[in-house]
Amino acid sequence: MKRIVFLTGAGVSAESGIKTFRDSDGLWENYRVEDVATIDAWYRNPELMLKFYNERRAQLECAKPNKAHILIAGLEKQFDVTVVTQNIDNLHEQAGSTDIIHLHGECTKVRPQDSDGSFGVIDIGYKPVSLGDADSRGIQLRPHIVWFGESVPMMEPAIQAVGRADILVIVGTSMVVYPAAGLVNYVRMGTPIYLIDPKPINLNIPNFIQIQEPATIGMQKLVEILGAL
Repeated sequence: MKRIVFLTGAGVSAESGIKTFRDSDGLWENYRVEDVATIDAWYRNPELMLKFYNERRAQLECAKPNKAHILIAGLEKQFDVTVVTQNIDNLHEQAGSTDIIHLHGECTKVRPQDSDGSFGVIDIGYKPVSLGDADSRGIQLRPHIVWFGESVPMMEPAIQAVGRADILVIVGTSMVVYPAAGLVNYVRMGTPIYLIDPKPINLNIPNFIQIQEPATIGMQKLVEILGAL
């Protein structure tokens, strides 16, 4: 069974009503990214950070996977599929994907602020978190999110997955945010790379094919291509 690795970004969830992380105005849901997505911002104003991610959880509770998520999950019937996602939502899980690596954390989980994610992670679903909410040791809980200024603990598993891929598919990410953008450098020589995005993107690498469509339409076209292989 061939191995397909999907690298997904905000574009795959945009058609489910999840706003993209960084729009052209540099805002994310009317907040400055610098105020809600950096480790410095957490120490500067944890109350604002908790409020922001509480809002994201509430938004996520109403979101449903779209056709792109469902088609990705459906490919598990014919392929060994791993999803490496930059998204913090749980739409891949809702769609039925079973092997998911969350590079940037998960919105529905929290951890004590002294944890790097290797211990103390708690699944809270869509519940809010407030200042004063703590683990059993009395340590404040924070969103289980990788912010700018922090290391990306799941990069190594992602690199290993990409290195084993027979096919790499990039969906809904412009491949400009590192270290995730560097994952294409770990594919084996000769591995076909498909990129689904409505904007023209040239990765300038061998075996690169772009499907210039939104995620839902592009995934349908990819399924047809894979069926013909």
